[in-house]
Amino acid sequence: MPDYLDDLRLAHVLADAADAATMARFKALDLKVETKPDMTPVSEADKAAEELIRGQLQRARPRDAILGEEYGIEGTGPRRWVIDPIDGTKNYVRGVPVWATLISLMEAGEGGYHPVVGVVSAPALGRRWWAAKGHGAFTGRSLSAATRIHISGVGKLSDASFAYSSLSGWEEQGRLNGFLDLTREVWRTRAYGDFWPYMMVAEGSVDLCAEPELSLWDMAANAIIVTEAGGTFTGLDGRPGPHSGNAAASNGLLHDELLGYLNGRY
Repeated sequence: MPDYLDDLRLAHVLADAADAATMARFKALDLKVETKPDMTPVSEADKAAEELIRGQLQRARPRDAILGEEYGIEGTGPRRWVIDPIDGTKNYVRGVPVWATLISLMEAGEGGYHPVVGVVSAPALGRRWWAAKGHGAFTGRSLSAATRIHISGVGKLSDASFAYSSLSGWEEQGRLNGFLDLTREVWRTRAYGDFWPYMMVAEGSVDLCAEPELSLWDMAANAIIVTEAGGTFTGLDGRPGPHSGNAAASNGLLHDELLGYLNGRY
C-alpha cells in the first residue's frame, strides 16, 4: 500500500502558503466580498488561496487532477486533490476566527474516489489537523511537532456531546423533528459549525456531529481525519465516506443511533 507521506508533506506546504495568504487579508477593512449564484459569499481571499494552491499543485503534481470550490475541476486521472480554500467564509468575512483551509488527496478505487490524505488548517485559531491513510490522525503546528489524536469512548447518548452548524438545513429537509429529538437525548449540544465539529470528534472532545447539506470539498479532508482517528464518517444514508451530499461523524459507538434520529427512525 502506498504510504502517502510525500503527499502529506506537500499538503502541509500548500496549507502553509494558504495560511499566509488568508491571514494577510483576515479582518482587512478593504476585503472584497461577492455573492455567488447559490447566494453564498466568496471573498478575494478564497479565490487567491485556491489559485495559490492550484499553482503549486500544477508544478509539484502536474499529472494529478484538482477540484476546488471556486474554480471547479481541472484534469483527469486516478488521483484528485480536493480543495476548500476557506471553509467558513461567512465567519471569515465577519472577523470570526473559526474558518480553515481544507486540502485532501483522493484516489480512485472500488466504488469511486476515496480520501487518502487530509489537512485542515485553521490559522486564526492557531490549529492544524491532518491524516494519511494507514498512519493515524494528528494535530500540531507541524509534522515534527504533532500529537496523535483519537476519538472518545463515550458509549451512551445521555453522556454524549453533539455538535452541528445550524437548524435551517434540517428543517428544509424535513429532518428537524428527528434532529430536535436527538438534542433532547444527548448530554450537551453546541453549534460550533463548519470543519470544527469533525476535528473535535477526531480529538475526542465531541462525540457526534452532522450536517444536512455539503459539497465534496467540505467533507473529504474531514472524512480521512475522522476515520484515521478511529471514528466513523458517513452520509446520512449510512454510506461510508464523503459522497452523500451530507455528513454524519461519530466515535463509531453512537453512529447507528445518530443516523436513526436524523432519519426519523426513533
